[in-house]
Amino acid sequence: MKYMKLGNRPDTFYTDEATRTLISDIPTDLVISIHNTTYLLHKHALLPKCELLLTNSNDVISMELHDIPGGEDSFELCAKFCYGIAIQLSARNVVSAFCAAKFLQMTDDQNNSSNLVQKLDLFFKSCILEGWKDSIVALQTTTDLPKWSERFGVVRSCMDSILDKILTPPSKVTWSFTYTRPGYEQKNHRSVPKDWWTEDLSDIDIDLFRCIITAIVKSTATTPFSSQLIGEALHVYLCRWLPLPINQNQTNHVAAESSNGQSEQRKIVEVISGLIPSEKGAVSFRFLMRLLSNVNSLRVSSATKAELIRKAGSQLESAAVDDLLLANHDIDTVRRVVESFLTQNWRKNNRSSVNHNMLIMKIGNLIDSYLQVIARDSRTTVSKFLSLASSLPDIARQDHDHLYKAINNYLKEHPEVKKEEKKRICRILDCTKLSPQVCSHAVRNERLPLRTVVQLLFFSGLDNINITSSTKTTNIPSQQEEEEEMVELDSITHDGCDQSKRKGIRNKEGLDHTSEMMSRNGTPRIQRR
Repeated sequence: MKYMKLGNRPDTFYTDEATRTLISDIPTDLVISIHNTTYLLHKHALLPKCELLLTNSNDVISMELHDIPGGEDSFELCAKFCYGIAIQLSARNVVSAFCAAKFLQMTDDQNNSSNLVQKLDLFFKSCILEGWKDSIVALQTTTDLPKWSERFGVVRSCMDSILDKILTPPSKVTWSFTYTRPGYEQKNHRSVPKDWWTEDLSDIDIDLFRCIITAIVKSTATTPFSSQLIGEALHVYLCRWLPLPINQNQTNHVAAESSNGQSEQRKIVEVISGLIPSEKGAVSFRFLMRLLSNVNSLRVSSATKAELIRKAGSQLESAAVDDLLLANHDIDTVRRVVESFLTQNWRKNNRSSVNHNMLIMKIGNLIDSYLQVIARDSRTTVSKFLSLASSLPDIARQDHDHLYKAINNYLKEHPEVKKEEKKRICRILDCTKLSPQVCSHAVRNERLPLRTVVQLLFFSGLDNINITSSTKTTNIPSQQEEEEEMVELDSITHDGCDQSKRKGIRNKEGLDHTSEMMSRNGTPRIQRR
């Protein structure tokens, strides 16, 4: 950061209760009131340099300057300059000092060719605007004086300087910048990364950030600039100000519990959402879910939520289960994302296309894996579980092995589920799409309704089924048995995904294998007539 020192006299200002004055043998004849502070000063020092204070009166002058930009601090800086007392200017105070000096009309005239406004203007243009970080800091300070900064052109000058540097090719970047990506410092980096500017830019106010990003987008008509870089800047800003999802049980360290804090974060989510480039892939699916995770708790507008869901739906094929879990158990939002995906990528296209069928089956596996996780959550209701499980078309599931595991997880973690609700849950299970291994596990699963077990035994075309009373014997499994069951089912659903095994359940070999396993474990035998 660059500095400028003006004056060389020692600081003799001191405070006496609510009064500020300085050590002097000359009686004070100028009284300036600013808010709750009164300054006792001298006309001979200030009037020649402050045209606003000029008067022909020889008496003591009293004035109120409550409207001076920057308040007491900025006025005192200008007053010390008039006395020749040493002051130090930097990007942190040059804007407020400049606005205060303009307010006091401390400009050059015939008798004073080196007044404060001219000195500050020269320092601002030749030093502050030439530096990257100084320009960022100076721009951020304009949020304290928005009206004056706009009026005197400070905001526009800072933004032009910042935009000019962002659009500079990385190979020509010579100024220092902040870049803390993991592993970057350890690498022998010889070139400047394309997103070198994103971290420093994340320090500024959201309104200023929006103005700069909008200006960058407009400049792409003449200067090539990838939408992925815009997306990266949005991602860095979001991580800076919303590092964690906000819900009833969890707050982040930036958010305040007050309505003002919530309002500011709502604004961040809405502004960031509106700045996302239209190009697909400009931001990641995880980034979109991170935004959606805050929508409900911050009461973001329904229009913003709908647009985020649409964009997330267009990129669902790139999602992972961990990304969906960012929704913070908002199953309805995940379901709407799935429905948006279907509307954009499947229902409007040729359903018989091999590529589209493979895509929808990929989404089916993703959702079933997500269902397996949320099934273990006590907050998951039957209706929400079923609404998501039923949101996919039949073609999305080449087999129902993973869906069965999700159902089994749910019944295991929700023993209070009533009989009719169990039937509702198991109704979405297609017994003809279970592999022999999973089918064998299912007929021994005492959590399933008897009706489902009968269907599992009957779907193979048997004419007669005898079910012994052992199927309904209540056996409470031990913890070790529960763990062994989960390991077995995991092994089945991972190793039994081969398509030939899915189809094999209809042939005699698969049927004999299932019968043999059930007989071996003391479960109902299938008897042919």
